[in-house]
Amino acid sequence: MDKQKFIDSIAYYVQMYAPKYDIKVHSPIIAQAILESGWGDSKLASVYHNYFGLTCGTGWTGKSVNMATWEEYTPGVKTNITQNFRVYDSMAEGVKGYFEFIQYPRYKNLKGVTDPRAYVERIKADGYATASNYVSAVMNIVIGYNLEQYDRKTVQAPSEAPAPAIERASYSFTVQEVRKGDSGKSVALMQKCLRGLGYNGKDGRLVTVDASAGANTIFALKEFQRRAGITVDGICAEKSWKILLDV
Repeated sequence: MDKQKFIDSIAYYVQMYAPKYDIKVHSPIIAQAILESGWGDSKLASVYHNYFGLTCGTGWTGKSVNMATWEEYTPGVKTNITQNFRVYDSMAEGVKGYFEFIQYPRYKNLKGVTDPRAYVERIKADGYATASNYVSAVMNIVIGYNLEQYDRKTVQAPSEAPAPAIERASYSFTVQEVRKGDSGKSVALMQKCLRGLGYNGKDGRLVTVDASAGANTIFALKEFQRRAGITVDGICAEKSWKILLDV
């Protein structure tokens, strides 16, 4: 993935989840992902979809991986350690995981902040990173790649997001129009596509694949339609299917 594509992909999901957690600024978070993941090329990012170096901590109950890293407990002195890191199944879940991570009480001062530098200074002071140059490193990326534009403009869904190839190859039936209250294989396929794109239901959780088009599923479908720039009617008909399945 080239740099611009990585920026746009991360930015899309940051913009999707930030409002749900009262985070008002996007550019420093995009820069954090670039810095922490090495443009998505680190093993932790490319294999385990952890783009922010999120450690497990005591409250994590999901999958994890133990990897070598370093901390700068004393300014200018790097200490090599091994650490347990959180594992996610997709970029969408990895970015959402960042916002879940900063729900720890020590990060409550990030809510409502609109200035990129203030955000980075606060998260550094809160203990997110130990590197003595963390603020300047993140801000150099924000400035160097003009990331503040993502605090103002909306990013379209990344090109790799709609209906992965595995979804297109995993069904052998004619998809049907889906409305609220419907059930069956077409509903399940739609839910898989929406879940793969990182869409949440009204409950704030990723869409559940249960083959039943309830309120959470229709909520996610409408959000997808809104972002795709098509009629927002909560009905998965030809146009919605065409985009979801990328045909």
